[in-house]
Amino acid sequence: MNERDALRALAADLPHAGDDAAVVDDTVITTDMLHERTDFPPGTSRYTAGWRAVGASLSDVAAMGAAATAAVVAVYADADFDEADLDRFVAGAVDVCDAVDAAYVGGDLDTHAEFTTASTAIGTLTDAGPVTRSGAAPGDALCVTGEWGRSAAALRLFDRGRDDAAADADAIGTVDASNGAVERANELFRFTPRVADGLALAPHATAMMDSSDGLARSLHQLGEASEVGFELDRDTLPVHPAVEAVTDDPAERFELAAHFGEDFELVCTVPESAVDRVASDCPGTLVRVGSAVAAEDGITVDGDPLPDRGYTHGTE
Repeated sequence: MNERDALRALAADLPHAGDDAAVVDDTVITTDMLHERTDFPPGTSRYTAGWRAVGASLSDVAAMGAAATAAVVAVYADADFDEADLDRFVAGAVDVCDAVDAAYVGGDLDTHAEFTTASTAIGTLTDAGPVTRSGAAPGDALCVTGEWGRSAAALRLFDRGRDDAAADADAIGTVDASNGAVERANELFRFTPRVADGLALAPHATAMMDSSDGLARSLHQLGEASEVGFELDRDTLPVHPAVEAVTDDPAERFELAAHFGEDFELVCTVPESAVDRVASDCPGTLVRVGSAVAAEDGITVDGDPLPDRGYTHGTE
């Protein structure tokens, strides 16, 4: 059972489980689990792992339009995980919290055969209230934050660093953290959660979610929750420059930007009349990439069906 099937099965008893975070009074709370085999490629530094583990949960807080308050993380590792590893991991967790004016306040440690993290973040709602996935209406503008494909590009660079290491007879099976490709991959993996943008969007957005599953899959999820369709304009999607550095094929660039996932940007709908104002209010970059349409029109890109393909939690 993958995550989406599990959420559908739980929907009757846990109606809040399908959104980016649960809402309890004026607090939002969310939790995420990451694994070495599926989320931390060889070459991922402990600092980057701490940043990314906590950042994933802070991104969910951002998607609800809440201010980030605090985060904790449980770390499960084998006997090789030493004090220096712990210090670097915590430094990454602290720094990503600092980046969004939240506090890293601790967690838990245990032993496990596979390096695994379980992070929890909480946030505080503003007077605008939570922004859920279910409020989009036909005619709304479809908007996204940031640039897309950075995690896909990072994975290509991690692979390149491993290939470079394998070419060295003295370093077969290793990935040197000082390798240029690996250094760049770690930089790309350390995204800044869009908490400030979420707060700016909260008074105006009709629906919102983060893009951990990829743009295409997020549009299908948002469309299902709001009972609308979407028309995506391929040429308006902002693609991260790192994607162009790993492939010169336009079709592949769109694939990495729209379907790979794990970029942790925001996907939202905004009334047509509010687009310019909201774009000027967002501290980051907000770009209109399409429109919400009637549900029977489906999810399309340049008039063609956009496949429901992206990152699937619970699989390798």
